[in-house]
Amino acid sequence: MLYILVIGIILYRLLFFRIEPAQLTPPFWVCMGAVAISTLAGNTLILNTGQWSFLGDLLPFLKGMNIFFWATATWWIPLLVIMGVWRHLYKHFPLRYDPSYWSLVFPLGMYTVCTFQLAKVLELPFIYAIPRYFVFIALAAWLVTFAGLIYRMVGSLVSQSISQASRRP
Repeated sequence: MLYILVIGIILYRLLFFRIEPAQLTPPFWVCMGAVAISTLAGNTLILNTGQWSFLGDLLPFLKGMNIFFWATATWWIPLLVIMGVWRHLYKHFPLRYDPSYWSLVFPLGMYTVCTFQLAKVLELPFIYAIPRYFVFIALAAWLVTFAGLIYRMVGSLVSQSISQASRRP
């Protein structure tokens, strides 16, 4: 629930204060990942209602909160994509590797897993279409981020070698 409040504060800042492209960093995705994790935790509780009687009494509440968290994660994604498009395409902020992009990758994978589990737990087969395709988005994000890491590491090694070679008499 804390991340729901954090998302509210972030939306307030986005709507009522001037924001620079450099401030829209990938860690904004962490909020989406947090509610996806909450959804996954709710899925686990629902799956275990047969093992603990008190969970059976809470089942309607658990299902409602689970859908609420999942919907929050789902509706947060288009806003994050729009913010990224605004940052890189409209404001021409350079798109280059930064370690903070890993904070974008994990939430995409977590959203994929929680959506798959939600479809299974709530027996909503039409939701399976989302993780069936979203897994490729998550995988592509991971691969692009990993490629950026490798490119940066190789570039750093090459520039160090050139620097050392130029210092030799």
